[in-house]
Amino acid sequence: MKSLQKKIAAVTALILITSACGSSSSSSDTTEQAADTKLTVYSGRSEELVKDLFTAFTTETGITVDARYGDSGEMAALLMTEGSSSPADVFYSQDAGALGAVENMFAALPEQTLSTVDSKYSAKSGKWVGITGRVRVVVYNPSLAPTPPSTIDGLLDSQWSGKIGFAPTNASWQSFVTALRVLRGEEAAEKWLTAFAKNKPVAFEKNSAVRDAVNEGEVSLGLVNHYYLLEKIAAEGASAVKAKNQYMAAGDVGGLVNISGAGILSSAKHSNAAQKFIDFLQSETAAEYFRTRTWEYVLTKGASQAEGLPVFSELNAPSIDLSDLKSVDVTQELLQKVGLLTK
Repeated sequence: MKSLQKKIAAVTALILITSACGSSSSSSDTTEQAADTKLTVYSGRSEELVKDLFTAFTTETGITVDARYGDSGEMAALLMTEGSSSPADVFYSQDAGALGAVENMFAALPEQTLSTVDSKYSAKSGKWVGITGRVRVVVYNPSLAPTPPSTIDGLLDSQWSGKIGFAPTNASWQSFVTALRVLRGEEAAEKWLTAFAKNKPVAFEKNSAVRDAVNEGEVSLGLVNHYYLLEKIAAEGASAVKAKNQYMAAGDVGGLVNISGAGILSSAKHSNAAQKFIDFLQSETAAEYFRTRTWEYVLTKGASQAEGLPVFSELNAPSIDLSDLKSVDVTQELLQKVGLLTK
């Protein structure tokens, strides 16, 4: 990974040097014009998920998006490697932890941008803003778990031994564990994880596999994000899906709301276009995309939500500074220690 980052950084530096050699101090007008017509986005959200959204932005604004896709953590690491020479104008992350990790590389956003969402879903520094939210839930099979637990401590009951699915290498699971460490402390988090491991949870490669295993009765419960079930219902129809979502009790860390969000690099070459991109992500056009294509909660104040979702304000998610989710490396060490970082 580190060698790959170094190679990418080297290539990027070469491109920048070459570009500089071919430019002229008298080209400011051309540069300003280019700033309004192109944009480089480092996206921690997959191409499959957001490519059409980026196309819609280009159609609406005329600004071309050069998107570079990868895991949010990998994109954050690349930004740190490249530093101020990064070609990125915007970092659009899948989770708050990656945003927090590179927060000092962002420029402050306008108050109008920040005020569009609840303050708990943007950086206290004002340097990144949340776009959509996803809620951790227990997905369950009603035939096997008619009364599923609504707290993470309920998952430790011996009746669920060998009957809980999870995706140990998935970023959303690791963000939950990070939140557990932040909210309960290191010692209490390790105690919970040790007890969870003793209950013999079943590891899957990804969240969709957990959901499918619950639906097919391979396991009774699963720990996933809320939209995985809605995705399956949209694809197969409600009558074909047995599984249901259990939203967690008020304040329980198992009901963590994590966000996708974005920030503009201080070193952005196309800052005007970058701000237009952030504005677009907060627009009704984007909101409709999220409602119908990703089934996430739209964080823009007053926005309507996907059909079938509980009222967002009534979820009573645990209170946490989302920037604190950046310590994923410590989380991974803890998961390794208790034997839960399996492949």
